[in-house]
Amino acid sequence: MFPSEFNFVAVSSVAEAVQAKVVAGEDGRFLAGGQSLIPMMKLRVAAPETLIDINGIMGLSGISRSNGHLNVGALVRHGDVVASEVTFGAIAAAAKWVADPLVRNRGTMCGSVAHCDPEGDWNSVLLATGAAVVAAGPQGEREIPIGDFIAGAFTSTLGEDELVVGLRIPVPTGRSGGAYLKLERKIGDYATVAVATHLELDAAGTISAAGLALTSVNPINTKVAAAEAILVGQQPSEELFAEAAEIAAAAAEPRDDVRGSAVWKRQVVRTYTKRGLAAAASQAQGS
Repeated sequence: MFPSEFNFVAVSSVAEAVQAKVVAGEDGRFLAGGQSLIPMMKLRVAAPETLIDINGIMGLSGISRSNGHLNVGALVRHGDVVASEVTFGAIAAAAKWVADPLVRNRGTMCGSVAHCDPEGDWNSVLLATGAAVVAAGPQGEREIPIGDFIAGAFTSTLGEDELVVGLRIPVPTGRSGGAYLKLERKIGDYATVAVATHLELDAAGTISAAGLALTSVNPINTKVAAAEAILVGQQPSEELFAEAAEIAAAAAEPRDDVRGSAVWKRQVVRTYTKRGLAAAASQAQGS
């Protein structure tokens, strides 16, 4: 099936992109990698009247560290994240799990985040690491904590005329580690279950900050704040991680489907949480 007819607008600046969206209104969509949008258009699930191509905007293709944050531009491809030497923990671990090489070479991290697919990987990682989305609109730029950005399945709090121009992810100042464990039926598939973990340790080896989030087992990517809370202030241990895993499993509400039963998926959450926290702790202790 072919997409419906649409207008195509190529822009060269963020201001031009925002103005084009103002003109196009709710029937306009931004295009970066197009790995989610184009298939939806071909299936006629989405039929925007105007596509606003942002690939010509300079300055949105970089990954860098500054002011205590990892900054990821809107045109950074998943493959760029895989190849980057400035990422860390769960960010680095998750990058290679995103889709397949073809999609990673074209799709963008920010585009995936903005899509808010509950089976997508990045939003769980951002929840675990305490990231924020940088959006630009007619009133200028603003930062939106990722927990406030995700409004529902395929729904965000992004304004109608706003464009996601980047991500800001806090860089730990001390010892830290992270992991992203993903169960998929085949390479490139969406997650059946996935768990993102992030730990920071103080000088005494005590957990000073913790992040834990789940993919594909709830209507949205889910931050397990209760499990994070019991980790902070404690020494890493199998018993502690098992307790956190029970809380994570209880927070999961998977469905029976062709990928497996709800009971089995909840057990995977439990197992992956323990493994992910152990991997994050080991990485932090060795850093």
